[in-house]
Amino acid sequence: MVNPWLAMASGTDPAERTRAVRRAHEAFLTEGAVGPAVRPVVAESWRRSAHARVVQECKAPIDLADGALEAYRADHPLARVMPLFRELLGGIAYDGAHLLAVCDEQGRLLWVEGHAGVRNRAERMNFVAGARWDERHAGTNAPGTALTVDHAVQIFATEHFNRTVQPWTCAAAPVHDPHTGRLLGAVDITGGDHLAAPHSLALVQATARAAEAQLAAERPRAREPRISLTALGRDEAVLVSGGRRLRLGRRHSEIMVLLAGHPEGLSGDRLTLELYGPRADDRSPVTLRAELSRLRRLVGPLLGSRPYRLCAPVRTDLGAAADALAAGDVSTALRAYPGPLLPLSEAPGVCRMRQVLEDGLRRAVLSHGDPELLRHWAQTPWGEDDLEVAEALLTALPADAPGRAGPAARVRRLRELYGLPGEAGYTDGGRYADGARYARPASRDATSAQRGRA
Repeated sequence: MVNPWLAMASGTDPAERTRAVRRAHEAFLTEGAVGPAVRPVVAESWRRSAHARVVQECKAPIDLADGALEAYRADHPLARVMPLFRELLGGIAYDGAHLLAVCDEQGRLLWVEGHAGVRNRAERMNFVAGARWDERHAGTNAPGTALTVDHAVQIFATEHFNRTVQPWTCAAAPVHDPHTGRLLGAVDITGGDHLAAPHSLALVQATARAAEAQLAAERPRAREPRISLTALGRDEAVLVSGGRRLRLGRRHSEIMVLLAGHPEGLSGDRLTLELYGPRADDRSPVTLRAELSRLRRLVGPLLGSRPYRLCAPVRTDLGAAADALAAGDVSTALRAYPGPLLPLSEAPGVCRMRQVLEDGLRRAVLSHGDPELLRHWAQTPWGEDDLEVAEALLTALPADAPGRAGPAARVRRLRELYGLPGEAGYTDGGRYADGARYARPASRDATSAQRGRA
C-alpha cells in the first residue's frame, strides 16, 4: 500500500507528477472538483484553503517581528530543542538547497535557517520568521497541513494551494509536549523536488521524535497540568490525559466542556438542561446516564458523580482564551482562538459558552481599535460578514493607507448585502454621514459557527 503521507511513489517522474497535479489544481480552482491525481490529504487541504478564501499568489502575513518575535520564541518550549534541530538538520539546511524551519502550534514560523541564497528566495513569499503559515493564511503547505492533520506530511510542488509556493517542496512533522500531549508546533525542511523522496519524511519524523524525547527528559511532569481539553474550532474535542490522546464523540465532547466550565459540578437535572434544553423529555435523563456510563469507561476516575464533575484540574483552550481576554491581552486571546467552541453543538449550555467567548472577543477587538486586530477578525470565517468590524477597520486606517481599498470594498459589499444605505450615506472617515447606527446582522450568529468548524 502506498504511504498516503508521501508525495510520490518510488519511480514516479517528478516532472510528469508536477504537470498532472497542476492540471488538477487548475480544474479545482475553476470547477471545484478534485481529480484522482491528487492525494486525499492534499484534496482535503485544498478544500479547507478554498473555504478560508486563501488568495492565489498571496504572501503569508507577518504576525511577529523584531522584539516581539525574539521574546515570544525565547519563551517557547521548542527553543529548548533548537540545538537538537540544528544538529540533526543543520547540515541539510546549509547545503545550499534547503531550509530548516520551526513553527509554533498556530503556524507562525519562529526560526528559518539555511543557506543565505535559499533564504533570500524564500523571503519573496514571506517564508520568514514571524510569518503565519497555517493553512488558513497560506493554503496547503507542509508545516500548516502537518499542524492541521497532526501528522507528518510531504507537500510536493504543485500540491501547494498557493501558486507562489509551488516551486518548492517540503516535509514537516508535528512536535508535541510529551507530558501533556499538547501540540507545540512543527519542524520542517523545505527545498526542491528531490525532497519528495521517502527519506525526507522519515528524517523530519525522526527529528520530531528526538525532540519530544529530549523534552521528556528535561521537563518534569509536575510543571504543567497533566490533563487538557481542546474544543475550540473542533467538532469533536480532544482530551489528553497522562500522555494519552483521546478524541471524544460529540455528546461526550459537550459533557466534558460543560463539566470543565463548571468545576463545582452539575447535578443530573442541571446537566440534562444544559445538554438538551427545551428538547428534554422523560427519556433524556436515562439517555444522559447511558452517555455518562460510556464516558466513564473512556476517562476512568476523572469523571465523578453526585454532582457530576471532573475530579482533577483540566486545562482547556477555552479557558486560556478567556483568561487572556479577562487580562486585557486581546492579541493573545485571538491567537488562542482558532474558532468557535464545538461549532456544530446545539446543546444550550455549550451554545451559551460559545457565544459568551465570541462576543467577548469581538467586543474587545472593536474596543481596542487596533487595525491589525480588526483585520485579523475580519479575515476569519466568523468575522468575514461582520459589517461593524469592517466599518471599524476602515475607520482605523488612515485615508492614505495602501491597504485601504480592500476594507472599503468589503464595507460596500456588506452594506449592499444587508440592504443598508450605500456609499452616499458613508463618509471617507469611516462614519455614516447621518450618524445612524446599524444592527449587528442577525444571520451572522446563526452561520458563523458553521463556517468556523475545524
